[in-house]
Amino acid sequence: MKRYALLVMFCYLLIFTGCEKKEVKTVTEKIINVQVQPVKRKSLKPFINTIGTLNPNEEVTISSEVDGVLKDVMVDNGSSVSKGMLLAVIDDTDYSLEVERGKASLEQAEANLSNIKVEHQRKKDLYKKDLLSKQQYDDVSARLAIAKAEVDRGKSSLSISEQRLSKTKIYSSLPGVVKEKKVSAGNYVRNGTPLFTIIQINPVKLDFTINEKDLSKIKKGQDILLKVYAFPDVGFNGRVNIIYPNIDERTRTVKVEALVSNDEGLLKPGFFAKVMLYTGTAKNVILVPVTSLIYEEEKIKVFVVERDKAREKFIGLGQKFKFQSEGGNYESAMSEFAEAISGVEEGEQVVVVGQQNLFEGAKVNVTR
Repeated sequence: MKRYALLVMFCYLLIFTGCEKKEVKTVTEKIINVQVQPVKRKSLKPFINTIGTLNPNEEVTISSEVDGVLKDVMVDNGSSVSKGMLLAVIDDTDYSLEVERGKASLEQAEANLSNIKVEHQRKKDLYKKDLLSKQQYDDVSARLAIAKAEVDRGKSSLSISEQRLSKTKIYSSLPGVVKEKKVSAGNYVRNGTPLFTIIQINPVKLDFTINEKDLSKIKKGQDILLKVYAFPDVGFNGRVNIIYPNIDERTRTVKVEALVSNDEGLLKPGFFAKVMLYTGTAKNVILVPVTSLIYEEEKIKVFVVERDKAREKFIGLGQKFKFQSEGGNYESAMSEFAEAISGVEEGEQVVVVGQQNLFEGAKVNVTR
């Protein structure tokens, strides 16, 4: 009986201790892969962003000033021309003959005047000695005046003929490029017939607008930086040349014109341009990548990595910057960085990839 009692107690003890055991679970903390970039400090100029269109600095239509047949045309569409360069020649046969006739008429008038001057001097001496009547002296004086008038008329006629002859050669009035050739050799042209359109493309003119509220920030001579789609990795520099005096009542904008150097001829009239108008001197700013920003209603935050943990930081934003790198090349990402007025410090590592999965204190693994 004692053995039986001991066996029963031992069974109860096993059952009791088995009920007291708890199941142990192992929890593994999740690690989130992220990519980071450092918070930077840069000296940058404040600017205004806008868009614009490139136009020729000057555009002229060169027309014929005399009638005639085009004997030769020296340029074609796209030809580069210099100021004073010969563009075309009109057949000058008739105009040359007109000049020769004018010279002959003038020589005859001058010879006639010379003879009458001699006669007038002789009769003047006789008239002073009362050997010639007043009527005879008046007659020779009148003939002398007419002869002088004939010489003057001959000179004027010859000058007009020579001018008409000179206009048979058509020259460029400015340096540039032939935008359009409207005629060909053999065409008959009249006075006023358009022959060529010439555009000046160095410098080129950039036309753009700014908002009325930004008018106080701009002035003549300010620097601009622009990009065009044809050369996305190249920045072009220019200066404000004209600020128009009126406000567009519909758009509340002001038209501005800038001149942009085009020594290499890369910029073409008609190009659409993204423009940055610098409005002040450079200042030191704290920059965070735009890709790091998380918007929560009216608040903006970023995650920074401290050791292997993610820390949530709310920041104040200033202007989004597009700037030149130290090497002088224009940044390909036009709005890659934004100014952080508060919330982060230079050198902190902000998360730019993977931040949507983060929370305060999350464990992270920084990848490249």
